[in-house]
Amino acid sequence: MIRVRFLRADGGLDREVEAAAGVRLLEVAQANGQPLEGTCEGAMACSTCHVIVDEADFARLPKASAHEEDMLDFAAHVRRTSRLACQILLTADLGSLTVRMPAGHVDMKGR
Repeated sequence: MIRVRFLRADGGLDREVEAAAGVRLLEVAQANGQPLEGTCEGAMACSTCHVIVDEADFARLPKASAHEEDMLDFAAHVRRTSRLACQILLTADLGSLTVRMPAGHVDMKGR
């Protein structure tokens, strides 16, 4: 199991959950009430699942593809450690992951 910590935009803890290896972060976030639309359902055709990964955790993730980097250009409040949650596969060796919702994030689905 991987421990996932979801932080609000202000950095405060929103929720901490356990997730199985092999699941995408977007699925875990949506199942746990996080405000991530994932409008394209993980096809990497939007940026509505933008999260900011904790600095220490960011270095442990595989690098973003050029296509993911291009999609992040459409996201608001992007940081150096920004990623698309649909592109983060939780793996057993990860152990834990902390992500923050970007400031001004709007979930059009109303979650």
